[in-house]
Amino acid sequence: MSTLLRLLGLAVLLFSFDHVAIAQSQLIVEKKMFTIENFRLESGAVLPQAVIAYETYGTLAADGRNAVLLAHGFTSNHHAAGRYAASDTETGWWDPLIGQGRAIDTDRLFVISTNMLGSSYGSTNPASLNPKTGKPYGPDFPEITLVDIVTAQKRLLDALGVKHLVAVAGPSYGGYQTFQWGVTYPDMMDALVAVVSAPKGSGTDDRAAGLRQRFAADPNWNGGWYYEKGGIVPTMTALRIETLKRYGADEVLAQQIADAEKREAALKSAAEKWAHEFDANGMLRLAHASSFFDAEKDFAKMRAKLLYVLSSTDKLFPPSIAPDVMGKLKAAGVDATFFELKSPYGHLASRADADKWAPTLKAFLAPFMPARS
Repeated sequence: MSTLLRLLGLAVLLFSFDHVAIAQSQLIVEKKMFTIENFRLESGAVLPQAVIAYETYGTLAADGRNAVLLAHGFTSNHHAAGRYAASDTETGWWDPLIGQGRAIDTDRLFVISTNMLGSSYGSTNPASLNPKTGKPYGPDFPEITLVDIVTAQKRLLDALGVKHLVAVAGPSYGGYQTFQWGVTYPDMMDALVAVVSAPKGSGTDDRAAGLRQRFAADPNWNGGWYYEKGGIVPTMTALRIETLKRYGADEVLAQQIADAEKREAALKSAAEKWAHEFDANGMLRLAHASSFFDAEKDFAKMRAKLLYVLSSTDKLFPPSIAPDVMGKLKAAGVDATFFELKSPYGHLASRADADKWAPTLKAFLAPFMPARS
């Protein structure tokens, strides 16, 4: 089973299986943390400490203007490129796109990838200890918004000495963050790259309500206070298997695992691993934030050029949504380009078929690239 898990690379949301057309990464990366004291949210609530986990690749220029910010998907993490040790078998979720000479060229760019506020991979989230009680925040964790998420990222960039961004980029929920950056800090970046994503949520809380109802059926739920009961692992595992199949994981695995039963076993093992890592209350907070996210209404504020990439087989964000999004962008005066990634790998296509859109990404970023030092 360990071989199957290596193929899945589920620690990075199935984006990190090794694509045969892309050379292996040589990046060795370090896990880092940044703490914001008394971080005020849009709601007015204050987190006494907001920790943001992050990684960096490349070197920041003396003028602080060669940076790229990467944002990750809903239940993924911030390990976007490289390995934590030379012996690691898994690489980051956009590894084929990031590194020396690649589309996001670390010879010229300083790349920052952050774990978003509310996520379960190092940043402050509902499973974090509430300093007032010494116990997890749990359901007492305040509601957060996409504005809160990007504001925390901006505080990190300021602390790192980043003065201007070449680009903000990310897939799925990372695309939400990309769009939000474009309207919240419109003068901060030259370019935006939103991938397998959309500029607004549903506008209703149905997604979070559906999750909450499902979680509540788990015998360990206890109104969201499941931390001393071992969590709700069976429920989270089942949910994860369904999600990965909807993302296109079975099609990705079929490249190297022909037997359907073995693929199912691999998905189950990987889902169980994730279910022990990701916090259900965190899912609820992030789902709520995404539902009421709306960068579309502020398109007129956007100044950066935008590359919008959708996968031909994505069930979450099908290419049929592109004409409406592109029409609204252009009506608002945004210089936007659409690219349809022809791939059988659905929502996972931006990693699984990275070589099919890497030239487009590289060409899009070329006008904004700093000179070689």
